[in-house]
Amino acid sequence: MEKVVSLCKRRGFVFQGSEIYGGLANTWDLGPLGTELKNNIFQEWWKFFVHKRRDVVGIDAAIFMNPRVWEASGHVSNFNDAQIDCKQCKKRHRADHLIEDALHDIKVEGLSPEDLTKIIQENDIPCPDCGSKNFTDVRTFNLLFQTHIGPTAQDNEPVYLRGEIAQGMFVNFKNVLNTTRKKLPFGIASAGKAFRNEITPGNFIFRTLEFDLMEFEYFVPEDQWKKKYDYWLEEMNKWLDVVGISRKNTRVREHTQDELSHYSKRTVDIEYNTPFGWKELYGLAYRTDFDLRNHMEKSGQDLTYFDQQSGEKFIPHVIEPTFGLSRTLLMVLLDAYTEEEIEDAKGNKETRTVLRFKPAVAPFKAAVLPLMKKPELLKKSEEVFDMLNDTIVLDYDSTGSIGKRYRRHDEIGTPYAITIDFDTLEDNAVTVRDRDTTKQERISLDTLADYMAEKLSQ
Repeated sequence: MEKVVSLCKRRGFVFQGSEIYGGLANTWDLGPLGTELKNNIFQEWWKFFVHKRRDVVGIDAAIFMNPRVWEASGHVSNFNDAQIDCKQCKKRHRADHLIEDALHDIKVEGLSPEDLTKIIQENDIPCPDCGSKNFTDVRTFNLLFQTHIGPTAQDNEPVYLRGEIAQGMFVNFKNVLNTTRKKLPFGIASAGKAFRNEITPGNFIFRTLEFDLMEFEYFVPEDQWKKKYDYWLEEMNKWLDVVGISRKNTRVREHTQDELSHYSKRTVDIEYNTPFGWKELYGLAYRTDFDLRNHMEKSGQDLTYFDQQSGEKFIPHVIEPTFGLSRTLLMVLLDAYTEEEIEDAKGNKETRTVLRFKPAVAPFKAAVLPLMKKPELLKKSEEVFDMLNDTIVLDYDSTGSIGKRYRRHDEIGTPYAITIDFDTLEDNAVTVRDRDTTKQERISLDTLADYMAEKLSQ
């Protein structure tokens, strides 16, 4: 984990938020490569779950919503975490994380603050920061960030930064239904920022105050939910292959009854085996008709669906696949990170660090590398860059020896390196190096674009 964090800072994937001012806990900024990686993951997700399907459409809802939305959804009253303070060092911790980290694999979701306090006391669990065992009692706090709209907070009721992106899809259910004329079953997809005022364990970008989600609400008649639930779980596993997360590092875990969220009748997590234990990557929830029914009651608006074939009018039930985009970025990095021992041209052994990204999500698809900083090679390299730049995302790199540049692009996950040498000026061909195998192939410039398109589609 330390090596991945170091690489992210050194190569421009992830930076500490507000670093020049000492940072702000649990906030991170994506650098140039991290931004490209995130955008590529999102675009592949949208292609896989929206563009390739006829039964899913997308929306982009506002972050701020009428506060009654969060009252109707149950988040104002039920969206809580259990916190505990160390009396010695004054650090605040999530009680469930404290217990799970100390006792491993134990799941304590759904337990009361009194039960959590008892577990911590009976097992003599210490503070991870100072080692003291002198804690306050566990108490709950709401995770929604609260703010106000208007010049003075006293004159306005509070509004909330959204704690999830699902509610934007529920309150727009009728709008989407009326404008797209979709028939059940169908889904509404969305992606964007969500915010939770929670205590995080400090595992890099795994759990932060603001994060990106990708999810969709799939509306079905009640009698179809089990069939569709199984279908979407399999599709979520197929998505792992698309983004390059090995299934051998994941598992599916069913939530127990006392773990279930207030809106869920069944939930499973796809967990990833991180360096800090098995942690939730994605979730699949059966939300029943909880959300639409509550919004219908609280708003007074008709959110039912009319089935023209049966003549029946009913409130649809919902299957919700949820994907953490920020977490996907982290797991893609962890899964791609590889160290291997190789020999240089003189037979000396060295360690090569490689990010084995799938080409679809790699920040750069290829790097154009002039062998030397000679005017004629630089000019030809720029021509090659311009020729390919309309179809694939490239980097142009002329700094340092060719060996160092190969290593640099191995480390940031660039699948192919295209080297322009003095022979290029004579035979109109370039050397293409494969990141994973390090094998090199001579390719004519006349066929280079087609060659790269074929390679990147594999």
